[in-house]
Amino acid sequence: MHTINIMSYAHFDFEVEGKPSSLEEIFPGFNMNDRIGIVVRQAGGGMGASALLMSALTRFYDFHRPLLGDEPGRLRIYPENFVFHVGQRHMNHSWMDIWPPHKEVVVEDDPEQILEAINDRGITRLLVEDISPLSATFLRETISSAQHRTVSALAYSPSGRVKKEDITIVSCPAAEENVLDSLNRSDELSDEVKEQLRKWRQQLYVNGRITETYRRIDLSEALQMLSPTNEQGETTRSYMKTLGNNPIYTTSIPLLEKINS
Repeated sequence: MHTINIMSYAHFDFEVEGKPSSLEEIFPGFNMNDRIGIVVRQAGGGMGASALLMSALTRFYDFHRPLLGDEPGRLRIYPENFVFHVGQRHMNHSWMDIWPPHKEVVVEDDPEQILEAINDRGITRLLVEDISPLSATFLRETISSAQHRTVSALAYSPSGRVKKEDITIVSCPAAEENVLDSLNRSDELSDEVKEQLRKWRQQLYVNGRITETYRRIDLSEALQMLSPTNEQGETTRSYMKTLGNNPIYTTSIPLLEKINS
């Protein structure tokens, strides 16, 4: 909660389709009960969505601000934001208020297992890396859970800039300091990798402020972008062996047709 005294929602600027906007337009109906999840696939990848994550946490604290504090009887709370590290931990996001540590979740590189982890945390706003959509197979219940609950989905890039963007978020110096503090605390990354990531961040400055872009996508597309592989991992293979790939239990991509049917 150290961020509540060093930055505010007013320190961020938003554009949607080139026009001044707000987080509420990016995430329609955004409220204190929303749970943001970001799928991270490479070292420091979550930094590429830091402007959104940090602006959203300031908005979250605005909802609770009159009650916040470390004193007895006050509310000590963090946003329900989660990082899904695919394959292994890719960074320590604690200084970006991804806290307590259980909110950094390591998952198998398997679309079904990634989506199960997302569902288990009740994610309502989903961020996925901007990769080429790929077909995959899910349990129908897993798809139904995501469809029932997820309100918004965005594509982000570890570089901070996506293709065909329609959203721009301009961050603030205090937020970027916390992003770099998180990077510095990431023992899972080598000094060489950290230095390279710092250099990449420098390319995001526009008029002295970090500027990132995103693209709104349908949930069906987001689920096709959970992984660049459609190979089933050990856990999912055990499901399918039991179910015999019975269409009653499983859903194959293309998801757009399946989800909308």
